[in-house]
Amino acid sequence: MPNVGKSTLFNCLSNAKAQAANFPFCTIEPNIGVINVPDERLEVLAKLVNPQKIVPATVEIVDIAGLVKGASKGEGLGNQFLGNIRECDAILHVLRCFDDPNVIHVEGSVHPLRDKEIIDIELQLKDFETVEKRLARVSKAAKAGNDKDAKKELDILNAYYKVLSEQKSARNVVLSPEDKILVQDLHLLTDKPVLYVCNVDQSSLKGNKYTDAVKEAVKGENAEVLLIDAGIEAEITQLESADDRKAFLDEMGLDEPGVNKLIKAAYKLLNLSTYFTAGEMEVRAWTIHKGDKAPQAAGVIHTDFEKGFIKAEVIAYEDFVKYGSESACRDVGKLMIQGKDYVMKDGDVVHFRFNV
Repeated sequence: MPNVGKSTLFNCLSNAKAQAANFPFCTIEPNIGVINVPDERLEVLAKLVNPQKIVPATVEIVDIAGLVKGASKGEGLGNQFLGNIRECDAILHVLRCFDDPNVIHVEGSVHPLRDKEIIDIELQLKDFETVEKRLARVSKAAKAGNDKDAKKELDILNAYYKVLSEQKSARNVVLSPEDKILVQDLHLLTDKPVLYVCNVDQSSLKGNKYTDAVKEAVKGENAEVLLIDAGIEAEITQLESADDRKAFLDEMGLDEPGVNKLIKAAYKLLNLSTYFTAGEMEVRAWTIHKGDKAPQAAGVIHTDFEKGFIKAEVIAYEDFVKYGSESACRDVGKLMIQGKDYVMKDGDVVHFRFNV
């Protein structure tokens, strides 16, 4: 919804300084921020390797304007905003879970479950429209019988049609990886993984009646709920030194900034994993999808690495830290030579061999 703290939170995440103000539709064009993924392992590796630079993994976060009732029919700037969501891989749904008479609410009162329902319905209506259009086309192809995939696609579309008709989200339809590929170009809004971010006040970081209601409501959604005070996060980002930030966090009884937890949760939500390269030039975190094999991981560095992949020299992060260097790991048999079928593990320290 408008005015729940999205842009304030976005500014904390990215320092991109999106305009944040106390009126609806303050954000019209989506703001994009490229955000470093906090990973303590990078610093540990850097102390061992002493590289010239450290390069963290990144995630792109988009601050999209608030949706209102009727967005699916073009209310507000609905169609444009829904299009912005379609281009994203996951949704961080910010819900206002604090009382403050000085911050207006477009619906006149604080009620996160009603807000969630308004957004859900708008996204579901848009998806229903998308599925309905595709159904008309695929039904004809399935009847003609020329397209062997049309029948299977029709079954999937009918499953989507059923749940969306019941005002449920498309993510309630469980598909095999093969079936997902068949309909991936639908880009259904309610099929995207979602993380609910409850924007609370300082006294409610452990929860309040609003956040309890949200957690109860999303139990069946396989979605995570995160509590953050965007106001505190804004104060933390304004502190210049790491010592000042640590002192502030200690004073607040926090172990790390809430935005760090949010970025890590978003990374997990996207089903992403990290491997490292560690040398004198740089220690770098590389982003891959969980389940990627060694050649795919090599391709993240350069497509030639994937095309000409020969082998991967892999050291588990824990072993690298325990023995202190690549050569020490090699000496004790902790450097493993892996081939094309090796499934990458989070934290692997890797050197690829390739030939093009």
